[in-house]
Order: sequence, then structure tokens, then C-alpha cells
Amino acid sequence: MDEILALVGRQRDLLSADLEAHEEELEAAVRDGRFLVIGGAGSIGQAVVKELFSRSPRSLHVVDLSENNLVELVRDIRSSVGYMDGDFRTFAVDAGSSIFESLFQSMGPYDYVLNLSALKHVRSEKDPFTLMRMIEVNILNVDECLRMASAAGVGKYFAVSSDKAANPANMMGASKRVMEMLLVATGADLPISTARFANVAFSDGSLLHGFGQRITKRQPLSAPNDVRRYFVSAKESGELCLLSCILGGNGEIFFPKLSSELNLVTFSSIAERYLRWRGLEPYVCSTEDEARARVDELSAEGKWPCYFFESDTTGEKDYEEFYVEGEQVDWERFSALGVVRNTASCDPERLQRFLSEARSLIRRGQWSRAEILELFHSVLPQFAHRETGKYLDDKM
Repeated sequence: MDEILALVGRQRDLLSADLEAHEEELEAAVRDGRFLVIGGAGSIGQAVVKELFSRSPRSLHVVDLSENNLVELVRDIRSSVGYMDGDFRTFAVDAGSSIFESLFQSMGPYDYVLNLSALKHVRSEKDPFTLMRMIEVNILNVDECLRMASAAGVGKYFAVSSDKAANPANMMGASKRVMEMLLVATGADLPISTARFANVAFSDGSLLHGFGQRITKRQPLSAPNDVRRYFVSAKESGELCLLSCILGGNGEIFFPKLSSELNLVTFSSIAERYLRWRGLEPYVCSTEDEARARVDELSAEGKWPCYFFESDTTGEKDYEEFYVEGEQVDWERFSALGVVRNTASCDPERLQRFLSEARSLIRRGQWSRAEILELFHSVLPQFAHRETGKYLDDKM
């Protein structure tokens, strides 16, 4: 059994039956396709690139801002899958730059564009500057890329969304909801699809990924004990994106069905499983200070200090959901996936006003969190942002 799945309390891969049922169609589409993957060196992006590479596309071009992660992606592929007959290249380029536009025009044409570039953390709304960068990456760059893809005659555009886009409680989720609206608005000119899925277990920068960093640096583990989330593995995230991109109809949103295999799990319980997997017994401390002070003492006894707490940070949602009231869901097409077929669109004028005002704030060079929150409310009137004045960066 996959170790990652075991750590989040699961016995098997969610999507194996659906992949097997549609493998012939997937292989044919990928083998004949020319692909551009944006944000392809992140955790989800690497998983998607591996799924495509293993099916030998005609061309596979990967763009990411992280030069180091691109190097590791290539080494990983060469050391696992090996080589393919098609044209495989990576480019350390900012997808929001004029250089990227030149690349798009010079290296195409592309049959499929998959945009996996995102600021994905709720902590991104802690200050107005990172928050505006999140809007730029998650919305404005997508708008520009859609324009280029439509003008170039791209056959299909996929952008990854989030479960947090369904009834968003934080501005990260709101940015993904606006992105979905943007995709729907573009669907008349360019076929699009997307996917909402749960937290990707041990993805780069995630709390679970940090567990290993804490042990390497001889630091305690810290996690909320009241936040319950669904988790998919990085491999499953790549499979889900592939299925949505290739098999998704125009405007459709794929998401994993909840089942006995996909259960809500607390971060603290995963921390305890992770430590036992590493051969250590978790020791729960009552304060951060105690946890920091007792690493050497407890580790000598085969134990590791943990600090678990109740969450009180801005943007946390009490529960996760993949679809909302009013969205028509197809439950029959796939074994482990639901498909939203009619997500709510947005008044085009209101959406364009959002894009214009966001760009105007950037040109002005000065803005506040309150202005950005008001901007989100202008396009998402029911946006229930939960502000507590506390943020994840205030936690250990």
C-alpha cells in the first residue's frame, strides 16, 4: 500500500478503476497531443507531467518559475520513466511575463494547455502584497493565458481549481471561484474544464510536508486538532487533472466523490501516524514552549514532542465541500468522480469590472486588504469571509 495513503488513513488509490476504464481513450488523446503545462514543477504539476510523459505525447513543454524544481522534475522523470519519442522541454519562465507570451507564440501550436500555476495557501492573504500576487497568479494571469490560447486555436484549456472555491470562506478560495467564472465566460470561444479537489497530502509547502522538515531540524510538530480535511495523494491529483483535461466536457468541473475511502482526517492524527511511521512515539505537550524545550530529552527516549491546538485563524472553514446548491452534478459517469455540469456563471460586465479594477490597483501601486475584500464582494456578493485577525504565520 502507498505509504502516503496509509498516513492519511486510506487503503487504496481512488481513481484506479476510472483510469483503467478510460485508459485507451486517454492514451490515444495524449499520444497525438501537443501539451503545454504551466506551473509544472509544483507538487500537482509534477504529478500531471509524469502522467502525460508516461503516455508519450507528441510534445510536452513545461513552464515554471522555479529553476531548481524543474531540474528535479527532469531528474525524477529520467530516473523513473526514462525517455519518450516526443519533444520534451522545460522552461524557467514566469507565466505572467512578456517572455512567456513569446514562448507561447514561438513554441506552439498546442492542442492542450494545462495551467497549474497558483498561490494555493490561505496564508497568502496575510498581507495586501501577497494577496495581490495571489489575484495576479490565480486570476489575471489566467485571463491573459486564456486570451492567448483562444487566439492560437488551442483545442482545450484546463486550470486547476480547489474545493475551497465552493462557498469560499477565504480569499484564496474566492480567487479560485472567480477563476472558475472566468473559465465559464471563456467557454464559448475555447473549450475549458477544471477540477476541485481536496488537500494534496505532503505537497510542497503544506503542513504535512513540514513534518519531515521539523524532524530534520530537530523541532517539534505542531498541528490543529479540530480541523478535519480530505486528502488525496500527489499521484491522485495528477490523475484527476488528466481525467478532467482529456475527458471533461466544456465547462465541467471534476471532483472526487466522498466515500468510505475518502474520509475527513484531522491534521493532528496524521502527525501521530507520521511519527510512528518514523519509529517515534508522539508526546503531546501543553504549550509551544514545552514542545520546543523538550526535543533532545524526548528524542533520546524514542519520543517526539507535539503541540496540538484548536484553530482560530482567518479563513478556516469548518467543513469542506466540492459542489454547492444549484450546481447540477453527474454522479454516474465515473466510479470515483462527480462532475459539476452547470456551475454558476457571472455577469460578464461585473467580471470584467473586477479584472479592470484589480489591474488598476496594481498600476496605482498602493492598495489595502479592505479594498481587495471589497473587490471580491463586488463579484461574489455572498462571499462569507471569516476574519479573526489571526493568521497561520502566527502559529508554530
